Amino acid sequence: MASLHPTVSEYYTDKNVFITGATGFIGKVLLEKLLRSCPNVGNLYLLVRPKKSQDCHQRITEISQSPVFDKVRAENPNFHKKLIPIHGDITEDALGISEENVELLENQVHIVFHSAATIRFDEPLSNSEEIDSSSAKSGSALRVAMEMNVLGVRKMIQLCSNFKKLEVFVHVSTAYANCDRPFIEEMVYQPSVEPQKLIDALDWLDDEMLDQITSKLIGDKPNTYTFTKQLAEHLLIKEGANLPLAILRPSIVGASWKEPFPGWIDNFNGPSGLYVAAGKGILRYMNCDAMGVADIIPVDIPVNMMITMAWYTAVYKPSTVPIFHSTSGSVNPFTWGEIENVVMNFWKKVPLDSCFRRPKAPIAKSGFLLDYYIFVSHMIPAYFADLGYCMLGKRPRMVKIYNKLHRAMGTLTFFTTHSWEWTYNNLDMLKSKLSPEDRRLFYFDPRGLHWPTYLEAYCLGAKKYLLNEDLSGLPAAKAHLRNLRNLRYIFNTVVIVALWRVLVARSDIARNLWMFIIGLVTKFVKFFRLTSAVRR
Repeated sequence: MASLHPTVSEYYTDKNVFITGATGFIGKVLLEKLLRSCPNVGNLYLLVRPKKSQDCHQRITEISQSPVFDKVRAENPNFHKKLIPIHGDITEDALGISEENVELLENQVHIVFHSAATIRFDEPLSNSEEIDSSSAKSGSALRVAMEMNVLGVRKMIQLCSNFKKLEVFVHVSTAYANCDRPFIEEMVYQPSVEPQKLIDALDWLDDEMLDQITSKLIGDKPNTYTFTKQLAEHLLIKEGANLPLAILRPSIVGASWKEPFPGWIDNFNGPSGLYVAAGKGILRYMNCDAMGVADIIPVDIPVNMMITMAWYTAVYKPSTVPIFHSTSGSVNPFTWGEIENVVMNFWKKVPLDSCFRRPKAPIAKSGFLLDYYIFVSHMIPAYFADLGYCMLGKRPRMVKIYNKLHRAMGTLTFFTTHSWEWTYNNLDMLKSKLSPEDRRLFYFDPRGLHWPTYLEAYCLGAKKYLLNEDLSGLPAAKAHLRNLRNLRYIFNTVVIVALWRVLVARSDIARNLWMFIIGLVTKFVKFFRLTSAVRR
């Protein structure tokens, strides 16, 4: 029966694709995979918002020059001609797309991938895939999240409903849209509030009132991001019922597993920033459940699933909206404690350049002990370092870095201290529909992932692609670590001797103990010399 249907690559031949969020991490990998593994794909229309210093075409030109496209560039130097920017903004009316471009999309597009969303678990608008900080709108976190994640979906539905050739609309949600449930199935759950009721309330509630009721609205969810992502799914199913829909739910997206090459990463979001901070010796303690499952998914897995689930939805035309989980925890679990062990051992073997301190980031749970460790191991060294910078006439920076690090840790705490289980029925079904060659080309099953190897490639990719550090500097980096170790030994020795001298000077008990220890050492030395003389 499989031979009756086109392969994935054959299906994409001459198909025109409309993509939102193409400038983000997932978006870039999606572009690369489509261009390389579906070389006969038609035009890729990319919703792009201009920046202050760049218009849409300049942004796409810059992206096309990224190392992520090196393989595609080698095979097809003119691949960039298929990348067509569409001036727009997910937060503007009608997505800010001109009438001319709307008509172009309506007549040309076959496939839609909607992945524009915030890229971190906190919710300032400046963190979105399509919105830059220079134009971030002020307002309540809930208002911003609703504008981006819920109203953005409604605008996409309204736009795509007029696409004459539309075959599939893939919406990228998140595995944490229902994180208030420990067991999550491949279905859209009823939200605690109807999206339209909240949208109507936004018209008359000011930001202060919204902030006051936000915690009650989101309930057991950790933030407005996960809350509005659930609302978006519900709205999509209800208002987009006339569209050929499919929904993807990825968990925490990390560096690539295999493609475009192992360990590719272009941002510090999620665990990437924490790995680098730990490698630099800045992060000394992490708030995690050591036995909790770290549900990280390599970026190429959800990207391959996006491409194949679009193929499945268009070719097989399922009667209900298929929902796919792209997570690892239930089928290939790896705990935060195991991650800490692998990552720390790697940084000791392959250290980063110019480390602040030796890599060490044990796991501690929330509470007084964690607060104590953070104060002693983070803030005190930060203040001393900034004092040193000031004395040298340099600008202090470490306290600012640590404050930023603590905010990042805070946004991840809910996800590093809880574990979930997801169902994978649709993943297994989709895998069964693919030919053996397509299963190889468009792999999306995390069961074959070997975590230690992947994490080492992840860290190496962070060193190479995020910090632009070359392996030729490894001997100097190792020498720097040895110097930090020796400096720590000297500092600890000085502190211990100084404290002991204070005790000896002020306490008769400490003085008598000191004399007793000296007496024992003297007797041991005399005995050793005597036995040595007898043997001779």
